[in-house]
Amino acid sequence: MSTSTPDPDVNETPTGLDAASTPEAGSTGSTSTAGSTDPTTFGAPRDDANQGLRGDEVEIESVIDPTTVRRAPRYKAFFLTGALAGIVLGLAVGISWLVSPAASGVLKPGVYLSVIVLGATTLTTLVAGALAIWADKRSLRR
Repeated sequence: MSTSTPDPDVNETPTGLDAASTPEAGSTGSTSTAGSTDPTTFGAPRDDANQGLRGDEVEIESVIDPTTVRRAPRYKAFFLTGALAGIVLGLAVGISWLVSPAASGVLKPGVYLSVIVLGATTLTTLVAGALAIWADKRSLRR
């Protein structure tokens, strides 16, 4: 149900307040103290752009150039790709070796296959990590 009183106009200034204390004119949001100059309140103008910073700190906007984009590699993707490539390569090499006539006297072929797969996975993961570091250093030079 609607009430019989109309809604107040949002563009109208509140009664009892002058134009200088409205939020559009830069009020601090506190109407209880007229002379409040607390810089931490909402809407208060800041005297110093670096207020609260130590001497060795700088603002990010002064250091970062928004037109330069660094294309750094994602290390996790490099390592996962290297590990998956190592598993596939190790299985291919291990199975092809185990079906050859040279492996006819092997007592436990699963152990040999596991060692080959783990060795290939370790090697390809290290190579992928080295490639990621190389790509990261290359992205810093640009």
